[in-house]
Amino acid sequence: MTPRIRSTNLARPKPDPGTPRLTGIDKRSAPAIEVFAPGSADGDGPHYGDGPGVAGDLVGDSQHHGGAHKAVYAFSREELDWWGSELGRDLPDGWFGENLTTEGLDLDRLLVNQRVRVGDAVELEVSISRQPCATFARHMGERGWVKRFAAHGRCGAYFRVVGPGTVRPGDAVTPLEAPEHDIDLVTLFAAEMGDDDAARRVVAAGVVPPHWHDRLARRVRRGRSPSR
Repeated sequence: MTPRIRSTNLARPKPDPGTPRLTGIDKRSAPAIEVFAPGSADGDGPHYGDGPGVAGDLVGDSQHHGGAHKAVYAFSREELDWWGSELGRDLPDGWFGENLTTEGLDLDRLLVNQRVRVGDAVELEVSISRQPCATFARHMGERGWVKRFAAHGRCGAYFRVVGPGTVRPGDAVTPLEAPEHDIDLVTLFAAEMGDDDAARRVVAAGVVPPHWHDRLARRVRRGRSPSR
């Protein structure tokens, strides 16, 4: 199957239990979405407060989501189907909070900073891995969800927007030239979830933005024995 966009999705705001805010994790299919770069990817910070990179979407937790490095989130239909089989329930496109539900593309094996073309004009760049949070767990309603999702090791992809524009269901997704390193999203997600060997690889490669690199580097330094 030619990699393609199966569904474009926008938030249907709902209360986030236990908090005073709304959450945009419940996303539903839309005829198309407009993607853009929210703010700047420069500097040391994650720029979460700059909001989403999708017009009309909602970032409920602006302290941990949104910004240039988390502009657009994608998850594959194949992984949704896998989880649906594991959980014994139907999971519609957008249910994991993704703006783009893909088909025919192994998102998790894309390399960090690799670019993809969507349709004729939109260009996205793999940025960082997702970290499962309490809002995701409440939305799923599954016992031990954060640990279970992390253990599976496939988190989907956050993208920066390099070339803005309109994305529609059916648009082809074409991976562009791969960077000269071997850090894919599986490796980065493992590093973020506590795998020290993966963290050392990510830090050595120097492929993630300063905010994430520095955090992993501090953990790697703490894990070294005094003799090293």
